Amino acid sequence: IFGFSTENWSRPADEVSDLMGLVRTFVGGDLKRLDQAGVRVRVLGRRSGVPADIVDVIDRAERQTAHNDKFLLQVAFNYGGRADLVDAAQALIDKAASEGRFDLTEEMFGNSLSTAGSPPVDMIIRTSGEQRLSNFLLWDCAYAELVFQPVLWPDYGAEPLKAALEEFSRRERRFGGREVVEGSVSPSTESAVG
Repeated sequence: IFGFSTENWSRPADEVSDLMGLVRTFVGGDLKRLDQAGVRVRVLGRRSGVPADIVDVIDRAERQTAHNDKFLLQVAFNYGGRADLVDAAQALIDKAASEGRFDLTEEMFGNSLSTAGSPPVDMIIRTSGEQRLSNFLLWDCAYAELVFQPVLWPDYGAEPLKAALEEFSRRERRFGGREVVEGSVSPSTESAVG
């Protein structure tokens, strides 16, 4: 879920304040239910520049649900795909400087992203009729199926989700190859969800 992007800081101050309030509301209203359902909450993005009380709320949500393993809910907050790529590159540069050598593989780079350890994205549902990624998980969604729906996020519910899942199930996924890969998830994801 994309909660707040690095670009959202340019919105009017009252709108930014409202978006920060949503984090407080989410943790106050939904965290206990998610924890009881076995959902692990992970918040992606930069903590710098975020108000201290919001960082505390994020840290509490992650700590409280860290033991859960039925479902992973990743919330992109103060997140931008480009910023995540830059942060990963900087971490690798810093490591190379301290070790005096530099080798780079896709796996090393992926492990330096904020989403390290998460399965690749299989589907992105874009609401409100927009047809763009909006700087969301640029590395992770390399082979994601894109589903565009006209429903506004506040009105999103079971029916649009069911329609998106049905559309996804009809897709033929090849992951760059010629043959359709059996199953509906990325080959490297099957063990994570199965």
